[in-house]
Amino acid sequence: MRVVSLVPSLTEAVALTLPGALVGATDWCTHPAGLDVVRVGGTKYPDLDRVRALRPDVVLLNVEENRREDAEALRAVGVPVRVTYPRTVPGSLTELAELLAELGAPAEPGWLRAARRAWAEPARLAPARRAVVPVWRRPWVVLGGDTFAGDVLRRLGVVNAYDQHAERYPRPSLAELRDQRPELVVLPDEPYRFSADDGPEAFPGVPCALLSGRHLTWYGPSLAEAPALLADQLSRPTLAG
Repeated sequence: MRVVSLVPSLTEAVALTLPGALVGATDWCTHPAGLDVVRVGGTKYPDLDRVRALRPDVVLLNVEENRREDAEALRAVGVPVRVTYPRTVPGSLTELAELLAELGAPAEPGWLRAARRAWAEPARLAPARRAVVPVWRRPWVVLGGDTFAGDVLRRLGVVNAYDQHAERYPRPSLAELRDQRPELVVLPDEPYRFSADDGPEAFPGVPCALLSGRHLTWYGPSLAEAPALLADQLSRPTLAG
């Protein structure tokens, strides 16, 4: 089995579960550390000629990470693709198990079993906190409903103010965000790299929790440690202004 992954979290999952199967990955595939495979460009604009040259048995993609036109271009030249689209934690665990079995894993890996245990009864904020969850600024983009990261936060006791919005990633103005009067602002460091110096200042007087974007948005081995790590980060918000 020769696998090319255009999804960083799946790159980590395959590399740890099926050593030797992965022959190509994107420039953004940072885990596991020291991964030695051919790099094929970015997640949005991969070098499809380089992907084809690797003679993959399958290319792994994700609806949100990758472009439909790249998946269609690969299919058009006979390259098999597998497109993932988990929107809940249980859905991601099921999809990971199915994918790894399809790729030849003889049994469910230990990290996936650990993830199931970790998410069975995760620690939760008590009481639950109503929050806005920006994932980008300039312009501001926030988590809406029906998203994987939104489900992760819901299971940790965060009530997303935009959970019922018609769009999965609304683009409200900063004034609109402030008008929500959130009890908490959740600021991950991925895809936009929010930090103590970039983000909290836009919400003076509101507690801001700085979260690991990898643990909030990746579905793979990081799921095993995500509940404890994110719960700790949510419980220690900073206050700007």
